[in-house]
Amino acid sequence: MRLAPQGATIWGSCAVFGAVLTVFKALFVFPIWIAIVGWLPFIAAAWFFRDPDRKIPVASDVVIAPADGKIIVIDSPEEKYESFGFQQKISIFMSPLNVHVNRIPSTGLIAELKYKKGRFLTAFHDKASELNEQQFIALQTEHGMVGFVQIAGWLARRIVCQLQVGQQVSAGERFGLIKFGSRLDVYLPPGAEVKVELNQRVRAGETILGLLNAKN
Repeated sequence: MRLAPQGATIWGSCAVFGAVLTVFKALFVFPIWIAIVGWLPFIAAAWFFRDPDRKIPVASDVVIAPADGKIIVIDSPEEKYESFGFQQKISIFMSPLNVHVNRIPSTGLIAELKYKKGRFLTAFHDKASELNEQQFIALQTEHGMVGFVQIAGWLARRIVCQLQVGQQVSAGERFGLIKFGSRLDVYLPPGAEVKVELNQRVRAGETILGLLNAKN
């Protein structure tokens, strides 16, 4: 199973801890359950930082889910994004049990990155998109501007984004993660058609959130 390298400090430390207890069990006499318990943190970390392969849609006009989770909002964008001309907002809630590796929603060019410090409200909170710590990414595609925002939740305190302005990216490409439960908002341009429903479960890199040229 592939593990996200962004979590190597955590799952690597847990692996070392488990290995040390296993060696001690081999050299000294103490209950085997102590060595077994020593591997539980690594198992939990490996589960959280798992990074499975996905079947990426090949069409250039699709917007795919950048995160695993559940659709909790389909609404109009906030006023702060008016300059980008976005028409629809789709929010995905990621629980601690979901795969947390984030993927690029559509092929294009990274036009803008904007990080904002903030609070750590629960990701379900109505004000999470406005008040929480977040990383905004503007993606210029051949069918218009697409935006997506990594948002920290009450448990998630570490946003990882490995993108740079001017970088060419492809749909489904891994670009970062948010550690330990969070939310990811996606913004669609005018003419796009939303293809998901509230409370629908989605998979990063596979589920189609919208079609960019559906109304052109």
